[in-house]
Amino acid sequence: MANTTHFTIGVLAQATDTKVNTIRFYEEIGLMPEPDRTSSGRRVYLEDDRKRLTFIRHCRSFGFSVEVVRQLLSMKAGDAGSCVAVADLAVEFRHEIDRKLVALQMIGQELDRMIGACPLGGLSDCAILSGLESDIAGAKLTKP
Repeated sequence: MANTTHFTIGVLAQATDTKVNTIRFYEEIGLMPEPDRTSSGRRVYLEDDRKRLTFIRHCRSFGFSVEVVRQLLSMKAGDAGSCVAVADLAVEFRHEIDRKLVALQMIGQELDRMIGACPLGGLSDCAILSGLESDIAGAKLTKP
């Protein structure tokens, strides 16, 4: 293992802008492999671990779920799938983003309506508070 870069969990966390607890969580759920340990029990990470964690972070920053990240890692490792399968996951996720954007636009419109109806008087007349407790407002914004 000559010329192999080793990282402590703190150095890995800093190098990837990831919290130490997040790295441990990714290990617990199997996104990151269990690292080797020193004789004193400290975790030791390699460059491949840094690359894998960076990949996971990028996937999560796009909003991919943990399960999709797991699938992408498996495909990336060559265990299963193809570029077509990766593209299918990305297209499916893009459709999910589009659905969320529509829902957020509806929420924005409803908030605009409530803000416009607010007389800016006392709390008993507040259209925003009334709108938020209304079944009608909630029904418009819930998932189908």
